[in-house]
Amino acid sequence: MSQVDANPQIEESWKAALLPEFKQPYFAQLKDFLVEERKQHVVFPPGAKMLEAFNVTPLHSVRVVILGQDPYHGPGQAHGLSFSVPDGIPKPPSLLNIFKEINADLGVTMPRGGNLEKWAQQGVLLLNATLTVRAHQAGSHQKKGWERFTDAAIKVVSDRQQGVVFLLWGAYAQAKAELIDGSKHHILKAPHPSPLSASRGFFGCKHFSKTNQILVGQGKAPIDWSIE
Repeated sequence: MSQVDANPQIEESWKAALLPEFKQPYFAQLKDFLVEERKQHVVFPPGAKMLEAFNVTPLHSVRVVILGQDPYHGPGQAHGLSFSVPDGIPKPPSLLNIFKEINADLGVTMPRGGNLEKWAQQGVLLLNATLTVRAHQAGSHQKKGWERFTDAAIKVVSDRQQGVVFLLWGAYAQAKAELIDGSKHHILKAPHPSPLSASRGFFGCKHFSKTNQILVGQGKAPIDWSIE
């Protein structure tokens, strides 16, 4: 459990910013919960990947935030980045719909894989509200402390960065808007890309071109939304 101990294995800028959270009683309780869970159940993602979103995208490089809810709960899918799957893993339906919208919006060819690490390396924080899940049990680690931790991370981005584009898809993500200073950041909202709601406005939202327009308007480089 070195990833959630007193000296968590997390990128230095995030480690400094989130140090108060690591010292809170709730985080110790979360750590204890995860230790017990891993004794009795299969938990995704692997321990070394729980904080991957922070490690791939340092705080000082965050330009875009895409908020998810839970890690994928199927074998081999979750690797610590919201909506992303490792190389060689089939694209889940929501991710497939994301790529469909990127294709319609920007003409980017549908990729073979679904690993979004290339986005994360460009400053796209791919953050789930809950960072672990029990295998095959969606939502099983909600309300155990992760949400408090990731809310703190969103607040840190809002407080310390400027002109970040927050993509809030679905009601759960949109509820996080209250953590974001809308006077210094940009909030784009759309329905969730899941098959249940994508046709209600996610398709056609053009969030990817809009994000790049906002970034370029600030003198920042656009995101290359292709992953291959």
